[in-house]
Amino acid sequence: MSTTENNVNPIQHRKVHLIGSGIASLASAAYFIRDGGINPSNITIYEEMDKAGGSLDGAGSAKDGYIMRGGRMLNFSYVCTYDLFSFIPSLGDPGIMVLDEIKAFNKNIKTHSQARLVDDGQILDVSSMGFSIRDRLDLVEMMAASESHFGAKRINEWFEPNFFKTNFWFMWDTMFAFQPWHSALEFKRYIHRFIHEFKRIDTLAGVDRTPYNQFDSMARPLIEWLKEQGVQFELGTRVTDLYFSLTGEKKTVQSIQLIKDGKSKSVKVRLNDLVLVTIGSMTADSSLGLMDSAPRLITDKRDGSWKLWEAIAKNSDQFGHPSVFDSRVDESKWESFTVTCQGTEFFDLMEEFSGNKAGTGGLVTLKDSNWLMSIVLAYQPHFIGQPDNVTVFWGYGLFQDKEGNFVKKKMADCTGAEILTELFSHLKFDEVSDKLLKTSNCIPCMLPYITSQFLTRTTGDRPQVVPEISENLAFIGQFAEVPDD
Repeated sequence: MSTTENNVNPIQHRKVHLIGSGIASLASAAYFIRDGGINPSNITIYEEMDKAGGSLDGAGSAKDGYIMRGGRMLNFSYVCTYDLFSFIPSLGDPGIMVLDEIKAFNKNIKTHSQARLVDDGQILDVSSMGFSIRDRLDLVEMMAASESHFGAKRINEWFEPNFFKTNFWFMWDTMFAFQPWHSALEFKRYIHRFIHEFKRIDTLAGVDRTPYNQFDSMARPLIEWLKEQGVQFELGTRVTDLYFSLTGEKKTVQSIQLIKDGKSKSVKVRLNDLVLVTIGSMTADSSLGLMDSAPRLITDKRDGSWKLWEAIAKNSDQFGHPSVFDSRVDESKWESFTVTCQGTEFFDLMEEFSGNKAGTGGLVTLKDSNWLMSIVLAYQPHFIGQPDNVTVFWGYGLFQDKEGNFVKKKMADCTGAEILTELFSHLKFDEVSDKLLKTSNCIPCMLPYITSQFLTRTTGDRPQVVPEISENLAFIGQFAEVPDD
């Protein structure tokens, strides 16, 4: 009898192997279930860490300090993200979807920054972009030029030096973490994607936020839903390589090589099974400091994500060139910090200074900071279970190898206490600085690859999602090439 006569759906017997547990894999699993007809119990997500979620992380406690390595802003143009969370139930109220929760939150808590840029403790008027006629022409030319025209050109090879002194540049580069040496092509793509934000870039009024940090608001409900459907999570599992066979002119993944509990293992992959790999990682080899110690810069690829891509890439030129993205740490690193405060005094001072209640102001960038430091005070509580008398904010510096204006050390060499001292001095909170330090816990985080996806590249450095030579392998994540996006 045929499978049709037996009422057996062959797709339901197909296994899907997802390597990495970031948002790309989690989203893939959700759509394989909703639209792909895959049996959830046949979907396995492999994750090296002991916690799923990838870069959408958030952890800690009021006692030991909370930590977020990064943060993201959403808006209506995130149609794929919003579609995904339109069918994922809320953790707090399973009767509504996460998207409904996000929309309701942003209806009540509206972003309208009144202190986007600060210089010498004074809020700047940034209602004007500060463009010259040449800047405007260069932007128009950039938007009109074809992608093939850019090659490995850097942003500072496209614009005049004064462009990097405009209000626009200070707001744009701190919103997305662009640097002048990053890819002009990537910059062009962002201009196209966020052109609607030009008219409100000074207030960030187009930004959507999540009710809590993005791990609690997005990753956690998605992970819980996938587990409830029956998706298998293999945590503490490091995938080291894929073994291929040649089927005609196609390369087919035959097995997945991994290490779990210190033991090597091989997982067989059948011809009709699918393997999706998140290649590279923005947050690989991140290192945390403390109030009395600085984080370390790790560059020997202890995290397995880059090594895995390097191993896979040896099998075909179509599998991309990871060294383009993981060998220029000096061009891709910066440092973030998460601050847990006992009480609301710093938040009260910032509200008085900026005119914004926490959650309504977005990024505050210290333009005169040698570190180009920015902070953002989210709506509180920012973590599920966060006590009422505890407040949490996040910040980062783009130039961690420069000496501070007040603390005469590189940001990279500074303890959490020294980072806070520099921040309070810029804001001219000197009179209460000692008191604030005693009630704050600043955890710095060094991120060697955080903007590696912005590095200059040429065609082929990022592999196609499904390379032509691939039979059952696809690439996902920041380093897979999605044309024009």
